[in-house]
Amino acid sequence: MSGRGAVGAVVRGGAGSLVLDASGDPGGGAGEPLLLGVRHHGPGSARAVRAALDAYEPVAVLVEGPPEADGIVGLAGDPGMRPPVALLAHVADEPARASFWPLAHFSPEWVAIRWALGRGVPVRFMDLPAAHTLAMGPEDDPGGDAVRIDPLAVLAEAAGYEDPERWWEDVVEHRAADGPGADGPLAAFTALGEAMGVLRDIHGDGGHERDAIREAQMRLRLRDTRREHGDRVAVVCGAWHVPALRARTSVTADRQLLKGLPKVRAELSWVPWTHRRLARRSGYGAGIVSPGWYAHLFEAPDRPVERWMTKVAGLLRAADRAVSPAHVIEAVRLASTLAALRDRPRPGLAETLDAVRAVMCEGSDIPLALIEDRLVVGDVLGEVPESAPAVPLQRDLARAQRTLRLKPEAQERELPLDLRKDTDAARSRLLHRLRLLDVPWGEPLASRGATGTFRETWRLSWEPELSVRVAEAAVWGTTVLSAATARAETAAVSATALAELTVLAERCLLAGLGDALPVVMRRLADRAALDTDVGRLAQALPALARAVRYGDVRGTRGESLERVAVGLADRIFVGLPSACAGLDPDGAAEMRGHVDAVHRAVGLLAAPAGGASAPSAAAGLRARWGATLFGITRRDGLPGLIRGRAVRLLLDDGRLDGGEAERLMGLALSVAVAPADAAAWIEGFLGGDSGGGMLLVHDERLLALVDGWLGSVGEEAFTDVLPLLRRTFADYEPAARRALGELVRRGPGTPGGPAPDDTLPGFGPGTDPGRAAAVRPVVDLLLHGPATAPEEAR
Repeated sequence: MSGRGAVGAVVRGGAGSLVLDASGDPGGGAGEPLLLGVRHHGPGSARAVRAALDAYEPVAVLVEGPPEADGIVGLAGDPGMRPPVALLAHVADEPARASFWPLAHFSPEWVAIRWALGRGVPVRFMDLPAAHTLAMGPEDDPGGDAVRIDPLAVLAEAAGYEDPERWWEDVVEHRAADGPGADGPLAAFTALGEAMGVLRDIHGDGGHERDAIREAQMRLRLRDTRREHGDRVAVVCGAWHVPALRARTSVTADRQLLKGLPKVRAELSWVPWTHRRLARRSGYGAGIVSPGWYAHLFEAPDRPVERWMTKVAGLLRAADRAVSPAHVIEAVRLASTLAALRDRPRPGLAETLDAVRAVMCEGSDIPLALIEDRLVVGDVLGEVPESAPAVPLQRDLARAQRTLRLKPEAQERELPLDLRKDTDAARSRLLHRLRLLDVPWGEPLASRGATGTFRETWRLSWEPELSVRVAEAAVWGTTVLSAATARAETAAVSATALAELTVLAERCLLAGLGDALPVVMRRLADRAALDTDVGRLAQALPALARAVRYGDVRGTRGESLERVAVGLADRIFVGLPSACAGLDPDGAAEMRGHVDAVHRAVGLLAAPAGGASAPSAAAGLRARWGATLFGITRRDGLPGLIRGRAVRLLLDDGRLDGGEAERLMGLALSVAVAPADAAAWIEGFLGGDSGGGMLLVHDERLLALVDGWLGSVGEEAFTDVLPLLRRTFADYEPAARRALGELVRRGPGTPGGPAPDDTLPGFGPGTDPGRAAAVRPVVDLLLHGPATAPEEAR
């Protein structure tokens, strides 16, 4: 019989029911263990396992998982253990080499464990030890059936289904939802075991050679358990392994398969997991498409579709969408109708989503995406009791999280902090310390609506993999503070670039690592004394300037940082003019970025937070920087891009009046200057994020100079300078470009001249009293309110 025909003899299409072969038996008879082949994280399998265990009443239970976890399996019965959770195994002296065995409350293995613990029945793990799995490398996820063929897909195809998930729902989930039925609780296991036997006869190990080793270990553990507790043993494992556990093999043959396997020392613990990481899209080999939906099917005692639609309606209402009880009723009816039309025993996920899209989302996929993210997949994060084994660093982090009321959550959220408050400042230090330890629980964001340095905004999201990062970071210390300090000191010693050290100094201040800062500062001072490259010095200065400012805000003494920063700045001032000479266009553009960065850094150093007077070390710094910029504006041979930028910075700081800026622009745009150099000067003066567009709008003298120069450029030269000018003006806001166009059309530099009749409002030669009077009532209403505003405004 062909492969597909053999499978077809076991599986029938149509309603998707399995044909139960009379000879198929999951065991459990006299002298035989009960083999319950399941789909990992399948709620239908979980219900069937519970019913089968209730009926069989085994004296011992075996489940897939590393045997080293036998000592901590009892924690699954702790009230503080809330799935989804995972067994985490990692190499003792190399935590990055780790594996997970995730379990949800609707996982058959979890149900079997809780059943056994609740009745005082011994429960053990029977898979390949983690000591071997970790030593052999990440060929496959040991927690799932990561075979090269998908057994469910093959069975679904034989039953006439294109979608394995839909077939599984019809065959197992919907059937389990209706109860064990007349066939009894073992019928589904009988059918699945028989089907997997046919598949194993055809495909062998399915292309996954490690299965033979795992199954040899499972058989040995089963023999040991039967010898200790008797034959009335229940085994819960992936259905793919059931035929191998039935196979008649010798102890010697199984031990031979395990002989000589590589081995490491493994440590195991329980860690929180998430529904999102159970999803197949996360890369988890035994993942499912819809963990949130499966959790609902497992939890709903009756009327699962009605309860699901109510959940969806609640989520949409929370998102400010109008959803009424009538929508829920109509969506349930439509889902049931779709299931009947599609010859399904009851509505599945596809039918419910189609009904929600049509009835509650008005045909839009945008709100449906929210439902799929929040409900179909979900952001549930499990919890592990304090008594669970953990490295000291993890315990210290948990204590800090409780003290600071920073509960780990899987769902992404923003956390605004006011550093003037003690709790918020401590939260900030914790998050910065974790980032130093490569545990990125939080990501800093730009604070909206506030520019002060006393505010921070973080995006928080706890991912299960962060537990591995914490285990890795445990080599640096037993507390978050000591570990971050040791990590920073080591990073300072190994740093080779000046910019690395200045950034590290800033991060130490942000994290409140006072003990690490002297080490970093010594390395920083030594490195700064040897570095003569102006570009590297300019790259290093901004971080130091920010560190001085943050130190002031956070109450951290930063005098040593300030002295190094001021010394660095003075060396930049001396070397900058020479460093700007002889640069090509790309080099000039890079140097302009350095000039801007130094200008901002000088502003921070010379004007400390809180409005206090400048510290003595920084006294006169702004004046010295201004003198450097003046020297650049008057030095021939420097790129026009940098000279134009220097003029603009001086003008913005009030060190250069408009007349002098106009004179320098006139010189730069004279006929004696090559058009390309003049265009570069304009880009430096008006380009980038300088707000040059609005400057030209409000200073028509400068606009007249630019307009006059542009009109005098010859045709051939104009073609050469056009890309530079287009790049300069393309960054302006649309309103600024529109205003400039109107001013040029009117004729800049003639504020008293007549305006064309079609000039847009706002660009006339003078004030229009009529138009001003029209908006005055509205302005009065905005300023004074309805009680005191003039009658015409009300």
